[in-house]
Formats: sequence, C-alpha cells, structure tokens
Amino acid sequence: MGDEDAGARGRLGDLDAAADRTGDLDAAVADPSRDLDAAVADPAGDLDAEVADPSRALDAAVAALRAGGVVLLPTDTVYGLAVATEVPDAIARLFELKGRHRDIPIAVLVADAEQAWRLAAVPLPESAGRLAARWWPGALTLVVPRRAGWDVDLGGDPATVGVRCPDHDLVRAVCREVGPLATTSANRHGQATPPTAAEALDQVGPVDLVIDGGRLAGAASTVVDCTVEPVRVVREGVIPAAEIAA
Repeated sequence: MGDEDAGARGRLGDLDAAADRTGDLDAAVADPSRDLDAAVADPAGDLDAEVADPSRALDAAVAALRAGGVVLLPTDTVYGLAVATEVPDAIARLFELKGRHRDIPIAVLVADAEQAWRLAAVPLPESAGRLAARWWPGALTLVVPRRAGWDVDLGGDPATVGVRCPDHDLVRAVCREVGPLATTSANRHGQATPPTAAEALDQVGPVDLVIDGGRLAGAASTVVDCTVEPVRVVREGVIPAAEIAA
C-alpha cells in the first residue's frame, strides 16, 4: 500500500486544525464533508493551535493510549474507540462509553498478521491464515483460539479473540508503536455509528483524544468464526458472506 506511515488514500495528509475539546470542537471539525485528513482535537489542550506535521497525529495517539486513554479515531470502516490492550483497566472504559454488557466481546486491531497471530493459540486454524492472506489489510475480523497466558479481559469468551488488520495506515502505525488495540465502533450500543468525529463524540461522551479523518460512510467489518470448521460468518459486513465461502 505504499509508505504505510506517510498514509495512503489521503488519510494522513496535512493536519488542518486542532481544538481544545473544552471549547468548540467545530474548530477542528470545520467541515466534515471536505477532505479533512487528520484534524486533532486534544482534550488536554496541549497540542499547538496549528499542527502542520502529519506525524503529530500518530504521536498524539501513541501518547494518549500509553497513558491509558481512549482515542476516537478513523478506521477503514467506521469511527472507532480504541485503547491499548496492555494498559490495565483501559478496556473497562470502552464498555462504559458504549453502554455495552461484557458478554459481547471487543475485537482487537493489529498492525499485521504477525502481530495478530501472537495473540492466537498454536496451531493457528488453517482457515484464519487463508482468510487473512486474502482479505488483510481489510474489513474482516477473524475469531481465533486465544493464546494461553494472554489474559486481557475483552469480554465474551476468554478462550477466543477477534483480530483484524485494518486498511488504514494511521491505525496500523499506532498498533506498531503501542501494540494491539482493543477497538469498538464509536457509538452507544444498539445505535448507528455516526459518520463524523464530532457526531461520534456527541454520542459517546468524553474521550481523551479525537482524531478526525473526515466523513466516513463505511460499514462494519465482517466477522468470521475460525474456531469451527467450516467457518461461520458471525456478522456480515463490508465483505459479503458468499465471498468468505468462495
């Protein structure tokens, strides 16, 4: 996909504006319909008023996540709420913001297949490797048996983990720096995910950092259970179920 850190598809272009979330977020989200690649709203107000270097979005996200913060960020599908899996208690905030019961698990975004399989039990299901090779990076979440000893509480079945390598350069760059990210759509449970960062923030409430990637009109990822054979489509999303079976 070209230079991953520079950002293909215009997702990481110039950072147009920054705003303190205690003030008017619209200063950072002036026109969600335009190509606003990575405006950053920083709740702590410690970013410069004008940020010209696209790497600052990455730096700000990494700092917030390592501190245990929740980052609202664009992905290749919809806006997401992300925390670092290695920070104790950070994932609990996702369930609170979502208003979701812990019996519904949160998936994990990764930098690449290698990072994903570090979380998986050995041997990896053949179906998982095959589907990842075909669809990653992309909108496919694969549920695989979890590696013994990786005891991060994601909700749901502690013996499995849902992993996805997104087709989004910024998110993958963050994963390379911070490690796997527990990530869920930026909406209250049972409600549609808003297409803009400002609307998502209004719905979920205060977070620690907002990265605006412009208007996202995508759909959720397709979720496939690779712990059974044949595989089972748990949720049909961007990738049609028929394509998974093909």
